Amino acid sequence: MQYALIEGEKRLEVSIEATLWWKLSRFYGMADGTTIAQAPVPSNSYRRAVMVVRFKGLMRVATGALMLVGLLATPNTYAEELTKLKFTLDWRFEGPAAPFLLAKAKGYFAAEGLDVTIDTGAGSAGAVTRVATGAYEMSFADFNALVEYDAQNPGSKMQAVYMVYNYTPAAVVSLKKSGIAKPADLVGKTLAAPVFDAGRKAFPAFAKSNKFDPASVKWQSVDPAIRENLLARGDVDAITGFSFTSVLNLEARGVKESDINVMLYNNYNVELYGNAIIASPKIIAEKPKAVEGFVRAFNKALKETIANPDAAASYVKATEPLVDLALETRRLKMALNAVVITPEAKANGLGAVTEDRMQRSIAETAAAYNLAKIPSGKELFNPAFLPPKADRMIK
Repeated sequence: MQYALIEGEKRLEVSIEATLWWKLSRFYGMADGTTIAQAPVPSNSYRRAVMVVRFKGLMRVATGALMLVGLLATPNTYAEELTKLKFTLDWRFEGPAAPFLLAKAKGYFAAEGLDVTIDTGAGSAGAVTRVATGAYEMSFADFNALVEYDAQNPGSKMQAVYMVYNYTPAAVVSLKKSGIAKPADLVGKTLAAPVFDAGRKAFPAFAKSNKFDPASVKWQSVDPAIRENLLARGDVDAITGFSFTSVLNLEARGVKESDINVMLYNNYNVELYGNAIIASPKIIAEKPKAVEGFVRAFNKALKETIANPDAAASYVKATEPLVDLALETRRLKMALNAVVITPEAKANGLGAVTEDRMQRSIAETAAAYNLAKIPSGKELFNPAFLPPKADRMIK
């Protein structure tokens, strides 16, 4: 069994026999301000785990730490620095962020030699820009925002390295009493969304796939905070947004789920991919092992999240205590069922794309966004960092 003792930037790994695990698992509170978090990996004759020791000063816990290393150390003990990596989400700490937060809390990133900082975002366009400017090495953002950025900034060389959402979560959401039951019913209606909303920007692709003119609807540009309010009050006929966001926001405003009609774009012939993990050209070129390790750790966490979303959502609550755990658990399950656990993902494994669909998806985005250039799928999605297919398969 191997463990990593981490103090600041330094990491000491020691190998011990698995029979001593029970002793280590009971070794908490070495000194004032010290805790141990363990993250075991599947067992064999030896198991791997990471224990992260956090403390205010080395001197205050030196005795306890040295006793631990002295008891368990072998000649294989060595020091290693963790690679710092800044990562940004596209939005707040909500249910869909669970696998990232789980991977950090359970030490999966640390086990790959990474010290990952996870920050909230304010939309996919901003998350892509943060990577483009070098402020962050990696991000979680709508793949179509990457397509748009690359078309407008040729040669950016940013790449998606893991497709988390096999389809876009974008949807047209309305109240059943409005009489909107199919895409053609939107003709002549008023829709509300922020100008940067992914569903609004991709609406021309939705209209084209369902044979009506996108110019036949009227748009009201609104702040995200009031979008669902307008629909709930009947001030607009429909809205666009991520399905798991708009539905839950409407329910929070007193609208019953049974009174809501959701038209997910992927259910209406739109082939757009959704959110992906995006990496900067600098980290891809200079630290490819860090990218590979991040993706491997995330893939492990995502599979755990799929297997037990209730447990995974608790890491969102632990990170942001003010969230409603039941609400975020439901949001997470909605996202998983709608755009992560798809037939394509079951056939090809999590994180992957199909080349033909990828190029059709990019062409849809280019047409909907009125882009002058149609980027190449091979330039924008790099599968080289994906774990083996067997490790990405789901049922």
